[in-house]
Order: sequence, then C-alpha cells, then structure tokens
Amino acid sequence: MKVHFIAIGGSAMHNLAIALLNKGYQVSGSDDEIFEPSKSHLLKYDLLPAHVGWDEKNITRELDAVILGMHARADNPELLKAKEFGIKIFSYPEFLYEQSKKKLRVVIGGSHGKTTITAMILHVLRKTNINTDYMVGAQLDGFEVMVQLSDDAPFMIIEGDEYLTSPLDPRPKFHLYQPNIALISGIAWDHINVFKTFEDYIDQFASFIDLITPGGSLIFCENDETLRKICFDTDNDIEIFPYSFPDFFIKEGQTILTYCGQQFPIQVFGEHNLLNLNGARLVCNQLGVSNCDFYKAIQSFTGASRRLELIAETSSTSIYKDFAHSPSKLKATVKAVKEQFRGKKLVACMELHTFSSLSQNFLSHYAGTMDQADVPLIYYNPHALQLKKLPPLTPEQIKSGFGNDKLEVFNESALLYERLMQENWKDKNLLMMSSGDFDGIILEKLARDIIAARF
Repeated sequence: MKVHFIAIGGSAMHNLAIALLNKGYQVSGSDDEIFEPSKSHLLKYDLLPAHVGWDEKNITRELDAVILGMHARADNPELLKAKEFGIKIFSYPEFLYEQSKKKLRVVIGGSHGKTTITAMILHVLRKTNINTDYMVGAQLDGFEVMVQLSDDAPFMIIEGDEYLTSPLDPRPKFHLYQPNIALISGIAWDHINVFKTFEDYIDQFASFIDLITPGGSLIFCENDETLRKICFDTDNDIEIFPYSFPDFFIKEGQTILTYCGQQFPIQVFGEHNLLNLNGARLVCNQLGVSNCDFYKAIQSFTGASRRLELIAETSSTSIYKDFAHSPSKLKATVKAVKEQFRGKKLVACMELHTFSSLSQNFLSHYAGTMDQADVPLIYYNPHALQLKKLPPLTPEQIKSGFGNDKLEVFNESALLYERLMQENWKDKNLLMMSSGDFDGIILEKLARDIIAARF
C-alpha cells in the first residue's frame, strides 16, 4: 500500500509514518518545515523529504491514501491534487481508527495526564508480556517509536487528544476513535482559541463519553467534580469505574505503594502521578492484569519524556523538566516537587508558550499556581505573541494574572539563564516547565553548568 503524508514533520505524523514503514507500507511525505527530533527520526528511516515545501507532483494516481496533518492548510496544493485524483484522504485519527477498528480500543483522554497514563499502561503490558498496538504522545524508554501498528495485537492503546482533527475536520481527535474502554483523567479548560468557553470544552468530553461503544467501560478520576458530574449523567449503556488515590506513604523522599500487606517503592511521585497510576491500574485490570502484577511492574516505571523528568542531581540539588503549561498542570507539578522534597526550597520556572497561556484574558486562570515555589520565575518571548497574532503582554500583566508578589518575569532567555546561574543552589531544587524550549536554552547544559559552578 502506498501512502503519502502531507505535513510529515509533526510529532505524531512522523511516528505514524515510521510505524507504517515498519508494517511494510510504501511511505512518502512532505512538509514546509521539519524540526528536531522529527528530522533525525525521519532521516534514520530514509523518510526525510528531499526538499522542503509542498509540490503537487508528490501526488500521483498510484497512491492508495493521503494522510493529512493539522499543520497543513485547506488550500495546500498537494491536498487539492489528491482531491482532484479522488485519492482517499484520512486525518491522523481517522487512519488510526481504520488500523484498529477490529481491535479492542482503549482511549486515554483528559486535560492532563494522558501521556503519563498511556505510558504507564504500555510499560505494564510490556512487563506482563501482553501484546498491544499503541499511539502515545511522547518518546518512552524502551519503545523505538511513539506509534506501533500490527495485524496480530488484540488491543490498541490510544492517547486521545481533544484538539482539532485536521484542516478539513473540526472535530476533536478523540471523537473519532470509538473506544471500547475509555479513561478520562480530569477536565481543566484548555485550547481557548478553539473552545471559547469552559462549557463548550466540557461538552467535548460529554460527547466523548457518548461515543464509547455500548457495553464498554468508562474509567474516570472521581476527584474532579466537573468530570464526576458528566460521567454519572451519561445515558450511554456502559460500566463506570471511578478512581482516586492508591494507598501510599512517603519515606525519605521515596513514594511507596501498599497493597495486601506488601510495599511497592515506585520511581515517580506527586499526587497527580498517583492518580494517573490508579487509573492505569484499572485499565490494565480490564486487559487481564492482576493488581499484584500491576504493582510489581509499575515499580520500574521512570516516567514519560518531559513529565517530571530528572535531568541531574547532587546530594543538595535535583533538577527536573516538565511539560506543564496549563494552570492545572502547573499547580500540580509545583506541588509534587515541593511535597516530595520537604526539606528543600524550590525554584520553579515556567515558560508562557501556548496560545492560551499568552492570552491576556486567560492569565487570571494562573492565579495561585506558583504559590508553593520559593522562587517563582516566568519566561515569555514577545515574538511568540506576534506569531500567534496576540496583543503584547507586559511583566506587570503577568504578575497580576499569577497574583504572586514574588514572581520574577523575564523576556530574554539569556537574562533568565544568567539569573539561574546566580542562584545559591544549596538545599534547593530546580523545576523547568514548558511545552517549548525557553528559546534555545538546552536544559541538560543548564543543569551541568549549575552543578559545575556550585559544587
């Protein structure tokens, strides 16, 4: 089968391209910009386009399908040529569904925790020798690519994003998967450029619940009041399984689970990770994994990439990076590090990078999110506002939105780097949070520089 990817450079798109190549498909692709790590991954598999840009000559009648990425526009010349030739055009989620419609589909949704829960499930299934296909939103240790497709795996585990499907399809991605088993981790308003009100955002999850196949299962975090209401209000013929925290305690900076008189030390920490873990356990139960086997397997789980990922540490300082950018993620991540290391102070630095976080009208949702940090820092690039066609922000507006008098605001990455290097790091941890890259700050180098200068 011959497949062409329009916008092959996307994180999910290039991994799907590699998965199809591994399955025996003939794969080609194009894009008008490709960044790392996508560029290196595509080059490794000989899938990197020879030229940057769109070219309708890439579309021939020999193609069996075109897969359209969200990055492409509706007037893309390759897309128009594919329509002219009558070639089947799939969005990313449509194609994943086509590949998995004969399997039992597990879809992990929610405003936060999707990647971690999906990663936990995949880790446990691998440890317990259960074969599954998957799509996850981050690179995982021990997994070559973020997508795997096969003919023989009985299950498909899908991280279900609520963002739009494609330039031709405004439905949220997770509305297309028709899960047999669904999990929702929580609801906290995000993507305000698409979902203009919180009520509209909630409606997307209510619709997702209605799309679970009759007789299927819904697993959800009962600690979320909004989520609890829509889950119990559904008329869908499904089983409902709420979850909360597992039994645990913290001793000398180590989180330890308890079950049936046994203790299971784990390598992740924080209330949000414990909730994620319990949701993952219930999914694994439905796939044939016992509680004991789950707890044994989860002990070796070290986390998904950029989710409370330890970069470097000494006896005095630990340095973490995290993907947190929305208010709920930010607050939970800061709280997790602060509570895990009660004897140490915390420097927490967050980059305003997404459309929502850079929007003046949304800043008030960040009030209180950095209050547990001893040294709270915010970084943003004024050029990012221009690219997103948003009005300028001032440091004073940001401080007012966060409602934190201690907040320090930076809009030049060099000045932020200098500020961090000036800090006294004795008995103090650093948490760097962003869905971007702090405009070129290499966090691993920053960690090395801090440790070399102070220790």
